[in-house]
Amino acid sequence: MFVFDAHLDLSLNAIEYNRDLRRSARDIRESEEGMTDLKGRGRGTVAFPDMREVGIGLCVATQLAGCMKPAGPVGSWNSPEQAHAMTQAQLAWYRAMEDAGELRQVRDWSEVEAHLKAWSTDPSHAPIGYILSLEGADSLRTLADLEHSWEQGLRALGPAHYGKGRYALGHDQDGPLSEQGRELLREMDRLGLILDATHLCDQTFWQSLDLFQGPVWASHHNCRALVDDPRQLADNQIKALAERGAVIGLAFDVWMVVPGWERGVTTHEDKPEANLEALADHVDHYCQRLGTSANVGIGSDLDGGYGSEQTPAGLDFISDLRDFRAILERRGYGHDDLEGIFHKNFLHFLKMAWT
Repeated sequence: MFVFDAHLDLSLNAIEYNRDLRRSARDIRESEEGMTDLKGRGRGTVAFPDMREVGIGLCVATQLAGCMKPAGPVGSWNSPEQAHAMTQAQLAWYRAMEDAGELRQVRDWSEVEAHLKAWSTDPSHAPIGYILSLEGADSLRTLADLEHSWEQGLRALGPAHYGKGRYALGHDQDGPLSEQGRELLREMDRLGLILDATHLCDQTFWQSLDLFQGPVWASHHNCRALVDDPRQLADNQIKALAERGAVIGLAFDVWMVVPGWERGVTTHEDKPEANLEALADHVDHYCQRLGTSANVGIGSDLDGGYGSEQTPAGLDFISDLRDFRAILERRGYGHDDLEGIFHKNFLHFLKMAWT
C-alpha cells in the first residue's frame, strides 16, 4: 500500500508541540502524559514510523504561521514578521530532517519520479518525500518573500486560513479578495505555484478560480451537503474544482465528518456515529456528484492542532488508514478506484501540473 497524504502539519508538531517525529506516535503520547498546554497533548496520531507503517511515502507538508484576526486555533502570531520567522524555523526543521535522512523534498516531476523509484526499492529506509506548502499567506511580509520561498522549494500555497488576512479571507469570513490577494495570485501564476483552495471563504473562492490560471487543488476538504458549514465544499464548488482538474483531499478532522460535533465539547461517546464509515460517506458524495473517483484523494490533516480526541472513531493513529481503505473496499470501490484515492489521483495531478 502506497499513500499520498496531501496535508500534514509536520513542522507545526515538531516546532510548536516540540515533538520528535522520529519517535513513534505512541512513544510521543507517553512522553506527553499529563501535559495540557496545547490541544491534542498526549493524543498525537502522526510520526514518521507510523507513516511508514501504512505506506505514506509522499505527502504535502506545511509551513503554518499566520497573523490573521481573529486568531486561528493554531499557528497564530501578532505580526507578519513574527509569522515569517516561524515559517523559517519550520523550514529549518525540514532541512534538518533531510540531513538526518528522514525526509526528501521534491520540487518537480523528475524529483517525484526519482523519489518513487527509491521508495519502491527500499520503503523501509528511503526518506519520506514531501512537497512544501504554505497554509495561509500572511507570513509573507511582501511578495518578495514569495519568490524567495519558491527558491526554497515552496510549491503550493493556500492564501487563507482562519479569520481576516491581508491577502484573503478565511472560510469563517465573507468578502472579496484584497488587491494584495490579487497580486499574490498573479505572482503565484508567474512562479508556477499550485493554488490550494482550502479555507477560502465562498466569495474569495470564486474570485480566485476566475483570476488564477494555474493548477488548483483542495488539500483537505469535505462535503457541505453532509456537514453544513462554510469550511466545507458546496456541490457547485466540487464541480468547479473537478472542471479545473483538481483533486480534493479528504480531511479526517471529525467536526468536518459529521454534523453537530462541537470541538472541545463533543466526545466519541456522545456521537458514536462519528467514525470512518461516516467519512466514507463523503467519498460516496464526491464520487456520486462527479461520476468518478478521479478527483478524490487523502488530505488527512491529522494532528493539525488536535489529536485522537478529534479523529473519526476507528482511527487512533495515522497507520489506521488501512482500515479506511478496507471500508471503501467493502462499499464496492475497486482496485483502480482505491489506488487512485490513496495516491494515483494526486500523482496524476502533479504530473499534469509539472510537465
